Amino acid sequence: MQINHVVLSGVIVAAALAASPTLAQPVAEFYKGKSVTLIVSSAPGGGYDALARTVAPHLSRHIPGNPSVVVRNMSGAGGIVAVNHLFNVAAKDGTVIANVQNNTPFEPLFGTKEAKYDPLKFNWLGTPSIETALLTVWHQTPVNSWKDVLTREITVGSSGQNSTPSFYGRLLIETLALKLKIIVGYESQSRVFLAMERGEVDGYPSVFYSALTSTRPAWLTEKKVKLLVQIGLEKEPNLPDVPSALELARNADDKALIEAGAGPLGAGRPFLMPPGVPADRVAAMRRALMATFKDPAFVEEARKRRLDVNSQRSGEELHALLQRIYTKTPPHVIARLRKVMNPG
Repeated sequence: MQINHVVLSGVIVAAALAASPTLAQPVAEFYKGKSVTLIVSSAPGGGYDALARTVAPHLSRHIPGNPSVVVRNMSGAGGIVAVNHLFNVAAKDGTVIANVQNNTPFEPLFGTKEAKYDPLKFNWLGTPSIETALLTVWHQTPVNSWKDVLTREITVGSSGQNSTPSFYGRLLIETLALKLKIIVGYESQSRVFLAMERGEVDGYPSVFYSALTSTRPAWLTEKKVKLLVQIGLEKEPNLPDVPSALELARNADDKALIEAGAGPLGAGRPFLMPPGVPADRVAAMRRALMATFKDPAFVEEARKRRLDVNSQRSGEELHALLQRIYTKTPPHVIARLRKVMNPG
């Protein structure tokens, strides 16, 4: 019997497409009429929650097929619960995305055993901003630059030994040999700010520039504080005269340690999808998110809510950042990083 190879090829292709609807279905057709879940790795009421709820309705307009976007909070373990869920449980068809705390992509690097995921396997979508942390002291403190803190001890307030401010304080001690005495036990950053005003402590080890401009803008305009060192992967453009810890690093190992420690600041407020999502849906969601960040209606709403959305980074840029830190940081530097993260 003679076989018509053209017909046979057509049958094979049709069968393959029928067996793989994921590959055959256009992105807009897939999303039309569906609901996308946007998981937030923190509790309602915080900054990440506010960002996600601001993004959701605008993102819906930019995704092909215009699915609804529903926010779901999944807090726990500093965001690790949500990221574990995203990696191990969440649907991998493109109907689940997340906005997670920026520490979570680096928890495996920090040696956190509860982090049951590989950050390099996620599909990173982008962030509306990156962060810069600042070693900040009250204007009456008798130091005027970071060099003064090499010989004169200052006190800085923090919430707990394992908190982010305490970590960045220890990072500055480890890499720049600054004489910081970290005083823990304050309920919040605002309580430390009050303690600075009262003269109980000299400063704060890592005020985010975005937090300073949104909650204490008069401190800058009235010169109520001195900014001694920037911590971050990039310098804040509005603070060209404040030296960066990366610039001040004493050697290559210290510089690598600062870069790894500042990784979360470079990740900003990252959005991501689980691993295994079809590539065309990942690409469409990346485009939709970046279009949202540049949408004038979104930008205006974010401005009214005092959300920083002025330094976007793409999903490709986030993945490149993680790839560089995870693969280029020497093992002995990672060991130092974990010691700074968990001092005992």
